[in-house]
Amino acid sequence: MTSNISDHRQLDSWIGETARAIRDFDWSATPLGSIDTWPHVLRAVVQVMLRNALPMAVLWGEEGTLLYNDAYAKFSGGRHPRILGMPIEDAWPEAAEFNRNVVDTGLRGESLSYHDISFTLPRDGRDAQVWLDLHYSPVASNEGVPVGVLAIVVDTSERVLLERTRAEAEGAFREANERLQLALNSGAVLGTFVWEIQVDRVKGDERFARTFLFSFDEVARGMPIQAAFAKIHPDDVERVRALITRTVRDGELFRAEYRIRSGDSGWTWILATGRCDFDEHGTATRFPGVIIDIHDRKIAEESLRELTRSLEDKISEAVAARIAVEAQLRQSLKMEALGAMTGGVAHDFNNTLQAISGNLQLLQYLPPTDSRVPERVHAALEAVQRGAKLASQLLSFARRQPQSPVVINPQRLFDEMRELLQHAVGPSVSINTLLAEHAWNFCVDRNQLENALLNLAINARDAMRGDGKLTLACSNEMLDAAACEGKDLPPGEYVKLSASDTGAGMAPDVLERAFEPFFTTKPEGHGTGLGLSMVFGFVKQSGGHIAVSSSVDVGTTVEMFFPRSFDDETTLPRAGRLTAQTGGATVLVVDDDPAVLMSTVAILEAMHYIVLRAANGDAAMSVLESGVNVDLILTDVVMPGKVKCADLAEWAFSQLQPVPVIYVSGYTRDFISRDGVLRPNVTLLGKPYRAEALAKEIAGALKGAV
Repeated sequence: MTSNISDHRQLDSWIGETARAIRDFDWSATPLGSIDTWPHVLRAVVQVMLRNALPMAVLWGEEGTLLYNDAYAKFSGGRHPRILGMPIEDAWPEAAEFNRNVVDTGLRGESLSYHDISFTLPRDGRDAQVWLDLHYSPVASNEGVPVGVLAIVVDTSERVLLERTRAEAEGAFREANERLQLALNSGAVLGTFVWEIQVDRVKGDERFARTFLFSFDEVARGMPIQAAFAKIHPDDVERVRALITRTVRDGELFRAEYRIRSGDSGWTWILATGRCDFDEHGTATRFPGVIIDIHDRKIAEESLRELTRSLEDKISEAVAARIAVEAQLRQSLKMEALGAMTGGVAHDFNNTLQAISGNLQLLQYLPPTDSRVPERVHAALEAVQRGAKLASQLLSFARRQPQSPVVINPQRLFDEMRELLQHAVGPSVSINTLLAEHAWNFCVDRNQLENALLNLAINARDAMRGDGKLTLACSNEMLDAAACEGKDLPPGEYVKLSASDTGAGMAPDVLERAFEPFFTTKPEGHGTGLGLSMVFGFVKQSGGHIAVSSSVDVGTTVEMFFPRSFDDETTLPRAGRLTAQTGGATVLVVDDDPAVLMSTVAILEAMHYIVLRAANGDAAMSVLESGVNVDLILTDVVMPGKVKCADLAEWAFSQLQPVPVIYVSGYTRDFISRDGVLRPNVTLLGKPYRAEALAKEIAGALKGAV
């Protein structure tokens, strides 16, 4: 009776969550039987276990029925309290074989200990590897017979992982140290240094001393940084100073490639890297660094640069050779085109000369009073005009036509030309005009532009066989780099003039040759083939671009682009009645062609002018310097001798009363025009000219000089 009371008091002394679970558990269904029948030794062991802070368990009997304390319950995770009272092999099926050996060994009266043994156990809903120290001791009955096993579990996972991490860190440190030592001993590293900034002392190892040609005692004691600067190449020292200053000031990493003096009086390339250390107040204190040999690399880089330069030179030579070959090809094509042009020019000029010659020969056989004389003279003059027009078209195609550009308003241009164009195309062709609102101004030679539009209108009339619609349009265009590609134009603002017809159109092979001189699809005798060529030359000489598109049985569109002008429209003087002045004025005529000189003098004398003549510029200058009075100089442009027409003009303009000068030429040169544009205050009369035109120019010049 006393023993039972003592046992119940012992049960009441069991404290903790697991103790309550043990007291409340129905042990009658287990080999241990009702808790009231447990032997005293089992109760004593359980009481010791429950009071221990380490995870402990009791494996009782052959089946190893499991009892444990609070710490073990926590260790078992989610298995508690399900595993309480279960055979150990069922409670931990993943270690069933291990636990069977533990129970059998303990019941034989033997102990077991395991250190840092690894298990894979569920932790936080997933399997995790844990390491444990396990100690197993047999529990004997009062008779000394082993009846169970007391297990102590120590979780060493944290220590094992920490030791592993430390071992890995130590291994990495050893490897890094080995690599550092290999680098230091490989010859690539030329030394290490530390600059104590506050005391300005640079210290280094033995390799640093050898690299900078110092003694080891000097670098061991330390020396001013200026001593190291003295070894740096003069071309590099300021750059190195600047990089060091930036590192000390901003804390940036130091990296500099420079040359230092070597033992053979030469220079060695090195790479210096380092950093700056600062104290808690932000003051720079130390500047440690490493010196690395990069001499071979820099030499290799220089060799590569030399090779690259050599390749570039060879490529440039190859490109130059290709350009030369292309130039030869272009010249060959140009000569081929020139040959074709020469044939066409010869044909047309021979026809013109034949008309002049035929009429002049006929005049030889007609008496002066014959009624046919005026008619023949007029026919000869008409032939001269045809030849002059042909020459003008050739000059436009060659972009050598002298220009007098003015600022043009598109609206006024279309308004003033509409009637002329309508007469040119005939009444069966309707002309429509489309202009952008606030169309921009542009600057070109007005006469040549009108001729270009007239040529386009006539071409359109012929393509439509005199019946259709011609549309003239003007628009403001902003051309970017992509739009200007292939147009030989810089990006910017342009005015686009276009002429579109509803004619027969051109096939692709014909369209490709549209701008070729003397190429025409018209029947023989109905066109020179210079119309579009003249327009092309005029547009290009004006700094613009021309394009043509065409479809068979649909029509053709020609587009001309001209740079926009921001100036106001040029106001042209109203054409008033001009009475040609004759007589009373002295004109100096200068021309190296005797026939031209003789005919010009004869015409002027017939107009009752006083005429002085000179066969070249030298003779003309002698006349002028003789002191004779001259009211006007009429001079050819291209003449032999030292004195040129420009020199005569300089003399004329330098007089107290400037003498007007009229240039006469069939072909302009750069000294009277710049980029095809006549210089200011220059009057040019093109050959051949009619007597009426000569009289008008002289009268205008004399009137302006008054």
